[in-house]
Amino acid sequence: MPFSLTLAVSDPSPATAYGTFIGLKAAVKHKLGRDDLNGLKVAIQGIGNVGFRLARHLKDAGADLWVYDIHDDNMRRAVDQLGAKPAAAEDILSLPVDVVAPCAMGAVLNDDSIPQLKARIVAGAANNLLEHPEHDAMLQDRGVLYAPDFAINAGGIIDVFYERAGATPETVRAHVDTIGDTLTEIFNRSDRSGRPTGEIANELAEERFKKHTAGAGQASERLARTG
Repeated sequence: MPFSLTLAVSDPSPATAYGTFIGLKAAVKHKLGRDDLNGLKVAIQGIGNVGFRLARHLKDAGADLWVYDIHDDNMRRAVDQLGAKPAAAEDILSLPVDVVAPCAMGAVLNDDSIPQLKARIVAGAANNLLEHPEHDAMLQDRGVLYAPDFAINAGGIIDVFYERAGATPETVRAHVDTIGDTLTEIFNRSDRSGRPTGEIANELAEERFKKHTAGAGQASERLARTG
């Protein structure tokens, strides 16, 4: 899969889109048992910088695409360059597809939209997809696998971190590739515990933060003793 990084200070969207693609593949593997995306039906809401790049990754992997964006130019670009099918605003989340990928506005998963979902997976790059925390459990109750937004779209912040540290694109990509592993751990924990994936993602994030801060504290203590 070709992937090139621009400098994060200019545009973190390539890393965000690539990470979302990696996370979407993990969701498809977990929910549908598929290693390939050939013929997978994906509806993308929002086809701007991130959404279009995600769409290109999906197209290169053989997926069939439906797209919606408030900007006609973005729609035409996706249709002309990627062979995507245009969809209406009111239809994009309820199409009979395998995956819905919201990549624009937040709060699009709510009391109105969730009952209309026909996709078995929601995996998109937009922030704050759930209108309210309880919609996490609502998705689970309907049998929809939700890839928590802050886990799947972490590629951008990873890119920003490494850009400031002066890391190589290969280092950035290696870290972004772990998004799939993180989501797989979230999905597996959710299956074992019966709790929704968003709740599990929050728990895992807290665990990793505490582990990191504990490690940093121990390193400071050792430095102080040797100083």
